[in-house]
Amino acid sequence: MSSRPDLKVDDEVGFIRFYRSLPTSDNNETIRVFDRGDWYSSHGEDAEFIARTVYKTTSVLRNLGRSETGGLPSVTMSVTVFRNFLREALFRLNKRIEIWASGGTGKGNWKLAKQASPGNLQDVEEELGSVGALSMDSAPVILAVKISARAAEARNVGVCFADASVRELGVSEFLDNDIYSNFESLVIQLGVKECLVQMDSARKDVELGKIRAIADSCGIAISERPAADFGVRDIEQDLTRLLRDERSAGTLPQTELKLAMGSASSLIKYLGVMSDSTNFGQYQLYQHDLSQYMKLDASALRALNLMPGPRDGSKSMSLFGLLNHCKTPVGSRLLAQWLKQPLMDLAAIEQRQQLVEAFLVNTELRQTMQEEHLRAIPDLYRLAKRFQRKQANLEDVVRVYQVAIRLPGFVSALGDVMDEQYQVPLEQEYTSKLQAHSDSLAKLEEMVETTVDLDALENHEFIIKPEFDEGLRVIRKKLDKLRYDMDMEHRRVSKDLNQEMDKKLFMENHRVHGWCFRLTRTEAGCIRNNREYQECSTQKNGVYFTTSTMQSLRREHDQLSSNYNRTQTGLVNEVVNVTASYCPVLEQLAGVLAHLDVIVSFAHASVHAPSGYVRPKMNPRGTGNTVLKEARHPCMEMQDDISFITNDVSLIRDESSFLIITGPNMGGKSTYIRQIGVIALMAQTGCFVPCTEAELTIFDSILARVGASDSQLKGVSTFMAEMLETANILKSATSESLIIIDELGRGTSTYDGFGLAWAISEHIVTEIRCCGLFATHFHELTALADRYPKSVKNLHVVAFIGDGTEAETNAEAEEKKKRQVTLLYRVEPGICDQSFGIHVAELVRFPNKVVNMARQKAEELEDFTTASGDNAEQQAPTRSLEGYSQLEYIVERHVGEVEGEIEGKDLTSDQKRQIMRDLVQADSKLQGNKVFQGIKAL
Repeated sequence: MSSRPDLKVDDEVGFIRFYRSLPTSDNNETIRVFDRGDWYSSHGEDAEFIARTVYKTTSVLRNLGRSETGGLPSVTMSVTVFRNFLREALFRLNKRIEIWASGGTGKGNWKLAKQASPGNLQDVEEELGSVGALSMDSAPVILAVKISARAAEARNVGVCFADASVRELGVSEFLDNDIYSNFESLVIQLGVKECLVQMDSARKDVELGKIRAIADSCGIAISERPAADFGVRDIEQDLTRLLRDERSAGTLPQTELKLAMGSASSLIKYLGVMSDSTNFGQYQLYQHDLSQYMKLDASALRALNLMPGPRDGSKSMSLFGLLNHCKTPVGSRLLAQWLKQPLMDLAAIEQRQQLVEAFLVNTELRQTMQEEHLRAIPDLYRLAKRFQRKQANLEDVVRVYQVAIRLPGFVSALGDVMDEQYQVPLEQEYTSKLQAHSDSLAKLEEMVETTVDLDALENHEFIIKPEFDEGLRVIRKKLDKLRYDMDMEHRRVSKDLNQEMDKKLFMENHRVHGWCFRLTRTEAGCIRNNREYQECSTQKNGVYFTTSTMQSLRREHDQLSSNYNRTQTGLVNEVVNVTASYCPVLEQLAGVLAHLDVIVSFAHASVHAPSGYVRPKMNPRGTGNTVLKEARHPCMEMQDDISFITNDVSLIRDESSFLIITGPNMGGKSTYIRQIGVIALMAQTGCFVPCTEAELTIFDSILARVGASDSQLKGVSTFMAEMLETANILKSATSESLIIIDELGRGTSTYDGFGLAWAISEHIVTEIRCCGLFATHFHELTALADRYPKSVKNLHVVAFIGDGTEAETNAEAEEKKKRQVTLLYRVEPGICDQSFGIHVAELVRFPNKVVNMARQKAEELEDFTTASGDNAEQQAPTRSLEGYSQLEYIVERHVGEVEGEIEGKDLTSDQKRQIMRDLVQADSKLQGNKVFQGIKAL
């Protein structure tokens, strides 16, 4: 980390007075930073936050002003440290940033220069640099929402959203349920980073509270805006000025969506787009159709490891990281969008599959695209934005030119595909579009080649050709003479120091020292103690130095270069303005290349997996089955030291649409059910899938209830979080959904938990009638298969329990038999009635005393239907839940009688069993019950 700058403020008292006059921050969500030229400072609570976040210690805090009069805690940051903090604050901590700059030397003359938030990075794109928003998994989308209760169970929701890097406004209006599951799906589909909601100072609005809860669970920053911002009085006028469409905004169908228009009004005000005239006539308005894409809830996003988490060590720990072999920033952002927007249209899915197959079978085409063509494409959306905001220069013009001259290479490579089944889709999707864009940019290429000195690019100089102006020609001739003199000085120094030119002695244009010489560090001793040579600096790549002749030549060169730039300014502006008129073409081209990049990335991932992916056969919505042969979890199989065990999957309508999976802890139940969800999602994005053979139906949503949430910090118990997620599933699922439940009901008593698990499962099977996967330790739940044999099937993960060897004593063998458990990770039909929780405790090195006590207590509490004595090796009859209420009945009716018979008596186990047998024999209601028939048989 760079050393911290010293805290030096000219007018401490005046600054402290000004700082304390500022309004307090909104719940510490906004961090104020002060730009002091070549360093930054922050003060008060913000300084303490930065000290803890950046420096990890409060010892870096310094007091501004005298501490006895209440000094102001302050912290300083170098430019590098500030930029790192900016990324952390915006992308990880969901903070808003205010950057204040001094307007002059007067006291308190500070102005708010820049503002940024997770969804609005426009002001700080320069500070974020090339790794800013581009390093994120998706573009920063900001969304405003307005809601209107229509009935007890129905809510009208209107939204407007935008990615500030692309001049588009999206709107959507839809009916939602009381837990806003459609809204949750929408923010996941769009990859929203920030949500604008109506201000609710009293915090009593229940509906807004639900919106906030969803935003919170999805990791979205929330910004409150005044209710007046959501008014629609001026929206038609604003849209008429902003949109490219020449018609009045009032004639557009989207303006009929009044709630969405209210959201649009708020978003336009928040982004301040009306205050920048360069936005006028540049925006497009479109309507987002929620039903076009598969719905995902926040739990599914986490369960499927869709996007990288903050603690993910390797790329392949998330599906995005695994599939992201994109070579362009626009491609990576589109991939993130596709993963959150799996398609519902069969034809669109098959079209993507065909394109992936084209690059998968043609290795040379795929490698050429990745290594030669796509790698050289910059972020065209950001580049176009620079021209639109009048921030572009001649270097940006050259970057556009370099893209344009590469397009024929794309077209040629794609045109070489001779196989007709691939040639036609490639022609439609890429070749014809790229050729059209290449033709559109031909005049731009010609202009750049005519006006820009492309030979000077080798020296990283971006200048207009001298032939364009007599003044430029004169200056250029002088600069060439100077360059010749520099080369002669280079030769003289090389001869004087006896160092080989361009191998050990280099002449370079250093960004700080200008034109000077560099020696490798091993050879630098030859200039020491030699007055003719003056050292400039020592860096990793060598020692920079100069001579008095070189210094004189450099000064003259710098002055002439400055004159050249001044003289060419008018011509440069003209070239930049002409290039800016091509922005619509650049944005369309960016879309085509991003699509190509993602498709090639899919093909790359499919080929380079440990076992190649296959193209899945997709059935139309509402028809067909999901059958996977030798399925694998794509992320899990990529982890080091893992030999993945494949398993088949069969979700067949009216036969096995609801699978209950039992088995030992750590046996692979969770991996099995999650991999099915991941494969379904991959298939609907158009990617190939990790199987040897695959057939899938199209799911309209993947809904998950997986693992304990970290909700305790938010005042929500684990069990309550589990129930909220399950309620979302039951209210959102349709007959075309895929439900994944990994344990349910563990946060409450066994009886309550089991009762809920049974009722929820039965509701899914009988009412929703969709595909479901339920991994559970409630072995009694497997009785559902007896009640609903046409829907429910039992599976279990296999575990092998080893025996003792002959050399061991019987006691040792018995002990080892209990302990030696081998998990096979194979899924087979049937039931597993053991969980091996104590085995897991042994694996993590629980103390032996604790493990032994646990085993003893587990044996004491084993179900009384388990056989013992002579038939200890036999399994007890399968427990039936049809007798569950009768079990309660016998306890309630006869518990006193049983206690009276047993209490105070020294009875053997056989005598106690006889009492139970007699009890069952005496009650006719229990005669037909499987559980109690088992007791009678003991």
